[in-house]
Amino acid sequence: MIVQQTLTQLRALKLEGMAHAFEEQIALPTSTALSFEDRLALLVEREAAHRSDCRLTRLLAKARLKYAQACLEDLDTRASRGLDARLITSLAHGEWAERAHTVLISGPTGVGKTWLACALAQRACRLGKSALYARVPRLLEELRIARGDGTHKRRLLALAKLDVLVLDDWALQPLEAYGRDDLLELLDDRTERRATVITAQLPIEHWHGWIGEATIADAILDRLLHHAHRLTLKGESLRRSSKDPKPAATTMTS
Repeated sequence: MIVQQTLTQLRALKLEGMAHAFEEQIALPTSTALSFEDRLALLVEREAAHRSDCRLTRLLAKARLKYAQACLEDLDTRASRGLDARLITSLAHGEWAERAHTVLISGPTGVGKTWLACALAQRACRLGKSALYARVPRLLEELRIARGDGTHKRRLLALAKLDVLVLDDWALQPLEAYGRDDLLELLDDRTERRATVITAQLPIEHWHGWIGEATIADAILDRLLHHAHRLTLKGESLRRSSKDPKPAATTMTS
């Protein structure tokens, strides 16, 4: 009776991890050999792990990553990909996200830009950071619509608060005037405050021309290139047909 009452109270206090650990201790006769302090420590440890797992699950769900299972541990680091192994190792520690740096990933279609960006965002989530994946064409269209329904400012503020923002398919389509303004506002809010990951087929040296208006282009690139880590991927497309026997988990796509 006391055990059931304790379990009920633990769950009422939302200590689900502790409740599960307590049930396991009751079911294992050997647990009685442990001291009270040791048993309590195990309960607290389980609760902490449970909360960490729940937080990661929430962060990943909110991130809406295109490749939810992408992680740096599965990254194909063959020399032919053009990846700097030392830089990847450095990025894996997450200091770039902590210091609000920018990661610029460029290269032809299919070489793994989006996959790598999602892996970096997933790593940030594992470190307790909030993240969001967004395709630039769709995001700019959503912001354009937001101008008309009165939610534009609120949407920009929400994007500014994200610890990590992945902007995929940068410079994929011609940029309209409203798009230039929104990108400048968005990046200005994030510079020196939050980390941003950008993927693009267009080489970085051509971004100024894509943005179009020289003054705004200078302002945007100044914010992007300050504290930026550059990754230029190369090689053939990693997209494989469904007949390819190689497991998809080891395949990077963009």
